[in-house]
Amino acid sequence: MSSSLRELRERRQSVSATKKITRAMELIASSRIVKAQQAAKAAVPYTRELTRAVSMLASAADLEHPLLVETEKPQRSAVLLMTSDRGLAGAYSANAIKLGEQVRTHLMDEEGQEVDLFITGNKGVGYHEFRGNEIVQSWTGFTDSPKARDAKVIADELLKRFLTPTEEGGVDEIHMVGTRFVSMLTQQPRATRLLPLVVEDATENVPPTRSPADDSTLFYEFEPDAKTVLDALLPLFVTNRIHTALLQSSASELASRQQAMKAATDNASSLIDDLTRQANQARQAEITQEITEIVGGASALSESA
Repeated sequence: MSSSLRELRERRQSVSATKKITRAMELIASSRIVKAQQAAKAAVPYTRELTRAVSMLASAADLEHPLLVETEKPQRSAVLLMTSDRGLAGAYSANAIKLGEQVRTHLMDEEGQEVDLFITGNKGVGYHEFRGNEIVQSWTGFTDSPKARDAKVIADELLKRFLTPTEEGGVDEIHMVGTRFVSMLTQQPRATRLLPLVVEDATENVPPTRSPADDSTLFYEFEPDAKTVLDALLPLFVTNRIHTALLQSSASELASRQQAMKAATDNASSLIDDLTRQANQARQAEITQEITEIVGGASALSESA
């Protein structure tokens, strides 16, 4: 019985130590997610105005641009998969990887395309390396706090691949798989086509708070000419879309980690209560046995006397 009591106490100490770790990780994620949400929110005005400018430019000028032209029968596509560098984030990376596999399967089996895989985050890299899937290029070390320069490095590589002819190793389409932050409790994996670009009409993106008198701000004059401005804006637009997706994925990762660590902390507390109750029962049984042995010994001595 004493051995069982000792084991219960050791398990309780081990679970208590684990609870301290999960609680600390929960608090860290809770503090960092505020910054991640602020970063994602701060990027919205720039994204909105850039989208409006590109939309107005595309609609105002009848121009053909390599980033806007769709291939009739695409032969090869690139898939950019966004996962986390670290674990203990619930199903965040698993959901993104699952959706990425669905996109790859659709492109290969239903459309008959070759697929080049690009990945951010160690979790996605480890998943595909374990299964022997070829990874063209990966980026790690910044998934929980992405910067604009990280998005630019990724965008430059993808743009180079897209502008390279298919027969020379280029791609006809680029798809992006990330996670959209909806709320602290909801994060949705989402797949979008990054290239060729499909730019929405600028008038559909006007916030409802804008008054009719402000509609004049939707019209632009382009200098030196529309084509030169379009050449400059479209790469910025691609970089911005990747940066926005990275910020959304970062906020989703931290929210998922905070939920997972809170659940782990709650489970540890429940387990500690169960182990404490079992230890008390074991201690009570041990005391009862000792009393019984003492009473039995005293009775034997009295009878022998």
